[in-house]
Amino acid sequence: MLAIAAFHDYEIWQMDVKTAFLNGKLKEDVYMTQPEGFVTSDNAGKVCKLQTSIYGLKQASRSWNLRFNDAIKQFGFIRNEYEPCVYKKISGSIVSFLILYVDDILLIGNDIPTLQSVKTWFINCFSMKDLGEPTYILGVNIYTDRSRRLLGLSQSTYIDKVLKRFSMEESKKGFLSMSHGISLSKEMCPSTP
Repeated sequence: MLAIAAFHDYEIWQMDVKTAFLNGKLKEDVYMTQPEGFVTSDNAGKVCKLQTSIYGLKQASRSWNLRFNDAIKQFGFIRNEYEPCVYKKISGSIVSFLILYVDDILLIGNDIPTLQSVKTWFINCFSMKDLGEPTYILGVNIYTDRSRRLLGLSQSTYIDKVLKRFSMEESKKGFLSMSHGISLSKEMCPSTP
């Protein structure tokens, strides 16, 4: 399956937060047994009180998500009410979207200097790795053809994997009841007052 849309000037970048779960702030007291090799005769029988989140805590992913949400809102992004991993920022004709999946970020927008400032701000807030323009994320292949201003998404690899899992790789393939080559525009978007 391949969906292709025509876009006017846009940029899409992928970033990764290094050790994301270590960025979470704990809202309650959490104690753990002392790590192996840490115990000495003076502190035997004592426990450690965690000051920040660590991997393996049941609170780790939630505390990271809350920390990220607070940080990105400070930069002016608004969280989508129905998709809490999607954020947007609109300033006049400049539109930016941010999609978060655990520690992977897709940053999409129509103004390169704005996106660059978001990336710089992220690098100052968290330890980040800039992965450049994405070609594959979360089972979706991303195709770009800048000369024709096209952005395409395909889940064919994922679909083939599911078919193989259920021993259906030899099944007959067909088309979805959807028009091919749809060109999307801003005028087609729903609008409200």
